Amino acid sequence: MDIASLVGLVMGLVIMLIGIATSGGIQTIGNFIDVPSVLVTFGGAFMATMATVTMPEFINGLKSFGLILKLPPFDTGTLIKQIVDLSNTARKEGLLALEEAAHGIEEPLLQKGLLLIVDGTEPELVKGIMQAEIDAMNDRHMSTAAFWETLGAMGPAWGMIGTLIGLVNMLQNLSDSASLGPSMATALITTFYGSLLANWVCTPCNSKLKGQNAAEYAYKSLMIEGLLSIQAGENPRVTEEKLKAFMAPADRAAYEAANGDGSGGGE
Repeated sequence: MDIASLVGLVMGLVIMLIGIATSGGIQTIGNFIDVPSVLVTFGGAFMATMATVTMPEFINGLKSFGLILKLPPFDTGTLIKQIVDLSNTARKEGLLALEEAAHGIEEPLLQKGLLLIVDGTEPELVKGIMQAEIDAMNDRHMSTAAFWETLGAMGPAWGMIGTLIGLVNMLQNLSDSASLGPSMATALITTFYGSLLANWVCTPCNSKLKGQNAAEYAYKSLMIEGLLSIQAGENPRVTEEKLKAFMAPADRAAYEAANGDGSGGGE
């Protein structure tokens, strides 16, 4: 579980409640609960978002909330070491030896690339097939992130609609001066709910999903670069140095400490 997302969401709510309680007393928290405002703001925002996508896309968008609570399972160091080992195998035993190695690999894209190489597929075609797959993955992921971006835009808009509804009702009853203050407060709650939906939930979800997608895209781009290097018959040490360029300096230092600086070997 990604503790940062969980702590961020929970503490955001806690800090907001503390702010309300310290400014007006704990009893004022109830002033921020209004069922009609919830229906207008959240119901309107979700339904308007549904209208922009298909039903399967809407359901998948809602399900993607769980993804922000998960740590991406991408270990770049382990992948580089695996590719370097495959490069050593290909250099010593030939490309055909990679077929047996491919059957023990769990990563589908890496396995597919190895089998394409074993089948004698041209390097440009290997790159094109694998690139098309990660580009399609990127499009799917960005579409899911866009769900939260759209919902985040709809929240404040429907909050304002709720406020306008409240103001219209208030102006229809100006003769009762005692009700003006409470009526105005109720009208403004929808704007509060809209801002809460956008900035407490939607923006973090959108940013987190985009970040996870970028990490996976880079991870699989490294995979493609490594396979093409193997197919070209490059020295495993050269392959390793090329792939380490994808790592952040701190991760590269940790990798070199664990595997040695330039551990690829080869002739």
